[in-house]
Amino acid sequence: MEVPGAGRNRRIGPYALLGSGRTVGGGELFAARTDEGLLVTVTVAGPEPAANPEFRDRLRAAVEAARRLSGAFLVPVVDADADAPVPWVATRFTAGLPLRHAVDRHGALAEPALRVLADGLARALAALHGSGTVHGEVDPDSVLLTMDGPRIGALGLVGAIASPPPSPTDDMFGLGSTVLYAASGGEQDTDALPASLREVIGGCLYPESSDRPTAEQLVDYLEHQGLPAPEGGWLPPAVTTDMAAAAAAVGSARAVQVPVPPRPVRAPGTGVSRRNVLLGIAGGAALLGGGAAALAFSGDSAPPPEGRAGGLGTTARPTRPSGARTTSAPSPSPSSADGPEPVVLAGPDAVKAWSRTGKRAPTCLEASDKVVMVVTDKATSFMEAASGDRAFEALNARKTFGANSSHHPTAYADGVFYLFCETPGQFDLLAAFDAADGKVKWAVSLAASDPGGAKIVSNYGRQYLAASGGTVYVCGLVRDGKFSVDAPKTGYIRALSATTGKKLWQVQGTDINNVLVPPSGSRLLAASAVPAKQPGRVQMIDAARKGARGWKVPLRYPSGYFSSGWPLTGYADGNFLFAGGKGDTLSVVDAATGTEKWHQRFEARNGDRVSMGTPFSSPDGATVYVPIGSDLAALSMADGTLRWVATLDGASDTGGANLFTASLGLGGRHALCSADTVFATDSAKTLWAIDAATGRARWKYSDPSQPDVGFRWTVGGDRVFIASHLTMTAIAADGR
Repeated sequence: MEVPGAGRNRRIGPYALLGSGRTVGGGELFAARTDEGLLVTVTVAGPEPAANPEFRDRLRAAVEAARRLSGAFLVPVVDADADAPVPWVATRFTAGLPLRHAVDRHGALAEPALRVLADGLARALAALHGSGTVHGEVDPDSVLLTMDGPRIGALGLVGAIASPPPSPTDDMFGLGSTVLYAASGGEQDTDALPASLREVIGGCLYPESSDRPTAEQLVDYLEHQGLPAPEGGWLPPAVTTDMAAAAAAVGSARAVQVPVPPRPVRAPGTGVSRRNVLLGIAGGAALLGGGAAALAFSGDSAPPPEGRAGGLGTTARPTRPSGARTTSAPSPSPSSADGPEPVVLAGPDAVKAWSRTGKRAPTCLEASDKVVMVVTDKATSFMEAASGDRAFEALNARKTFGANSSHHPTAYADGVFYLFCETPGQFDLLAAFDAADGKVKWAVSLAASDPGGAKIVSNYGRQYLAASGGTVYVCGLVRDGKFSVDAPKTGYIRALSATTGKKLWQVQGTDINNVLVPPSGSRLLAASAVPAKQPGRVQMIDAARKGARGWKVPLRYPSGYFSSGWPLTGYADGNFLFAGGKGDTLSVVDAATGTEKWHQRFEARNGDRVSMGTPFSSPDGATVYVPIGSDLAALSMADGTLRWVATLDGASDTGGANLFTASLGLGGRHALCSADTVFATDSAKTLWAIDAATGRARWKYSDPSQPDVGFRWTVGGDRVFIASHLTMTAIAADGR
């Protein structure tokens, strides 16, 4: 290979290049040797970045920062020339194999090796980011496997080449992709990740950069799992054999000697204190463009959803007021143009009841009317709902990665908070805390309750936690290491006693996905996990009969809730709610029998396709709220009568139409209710408090720092609680 500027003798600066190079991050990487016989690795910039003066300035600054770095898993910079005709950077020669080479030749790494890989890369990036430096291209080509652990190379050059400059969160995404590559043998299959890494590496791959962990958090997470290090060499023998052969091929020259610092030691007080050890442990959717505000009920005589004997069908119900009619109404009704005028949301900024700043950013929240449970990556604390003052002593139960679009790790019912959590030396726990005093009622290892025991814990992913009627439900996916878009996923429901945490029963199957647990009753609703564009169904799961399947309702057109994540179905006053038709019809069926009570089809006046979001109800079950694009429709639960439509105005934070987050088919809690107020977030990162009787806004709370997938917030009694980085804020429902 010819290197521009290397000359006839293949030299760069004072170094003679040895052998052929390989591409890494927009440059070429070579083993090289000084005239004195010292080995280095030289990375040479390509001609395009070399011609850019801004690149040379960035490279100069990056090299200066890299010279000051130290870290056991970093390859130190020993020389560089940003002003040479062809800019280059020299790092200490490190005998090892590129990760891509090792995986391509010898296959995926086992769990112990993956943990060493993840830990080493995280420690390297923690040192890098702590100095204000970013690598820019952490991938299987820039990661070396050595006898002593992984190393990150090409320091200084890659980050300087990238434009716009990369960020630390880009590095964390690269780390996640690299570990996933090593775990799956290059297939990028997240099911290949072992249980001890699935949550944290999955967090590195979150689409929203603000939701990804920092390198320091990843190190801390792995450290406090307390799993044993691999015995003997950490790499397979075949890889170490290749490594030795590659080192021998370079020659017997001496490498440049740079002191290697010891493994980082955590400063006192920076870890999770064992003084507060958890007591008792041993014991979207298709968007509506600009037409969302033109929502109307259909006046067409559309056929009803497909039914079954004794199930869905057209049933007469009381005549609707002018403005809309149900598709099952026996007679025509006035034009939809005569219906309630949409209420354009506009209101004053909220008045905060209180605001408190902490030392760690909350990862998830849960609240009763008196206490707020605040969970961070270090501890779980409790605040007085009325004042924000500390309610009880903090516990070291923690959740490094909290609520997101496909994972909700908290629940509250009957005076008890429930949490998926970790503690020092233990992970994959489910704990119950008494909301009256903050003490631990019980804590159990979910791994131990997996079918087959903890040895196959990796097969059961935890996605959704709920509690109702003296039972706690853990729901998620069964992972078998295989993935195909053409094959349905297998879901499961595990029921545990709310009193003791003891496992009661478990069911699983491809007909179980996105399970809805109502606040009362023993009947659950599950959707079948079908491939894209295939027919599906919803069915009742009878908890009183240990998860026995009940009635089933087929759906010709699968809706958003057939993807894995938070339930996109609803419950109100003994009835299940779900999207039927082509996602444009609200179907309401009796929870006990599956018999349809009524259904309502929606349409947009401008002809845009309507796609419903998650229906939800008032606490008393008398009203159901349906988010559709920029509209939120309130209907009587008794007969579907339209009460009001509230509509958003303006643009989202990305410039498109402003939409209710609950209408986007995303998971999570994007709309909640108190006794007389509907709380809902939008894509402009505003939380609205809407009068349940009129549909008019009482107040709004805007927070641009919230993640794009929605607010971190919850409702307890007549207050809403919001986490914004380090700050917790409470607002009364009436805004006063």
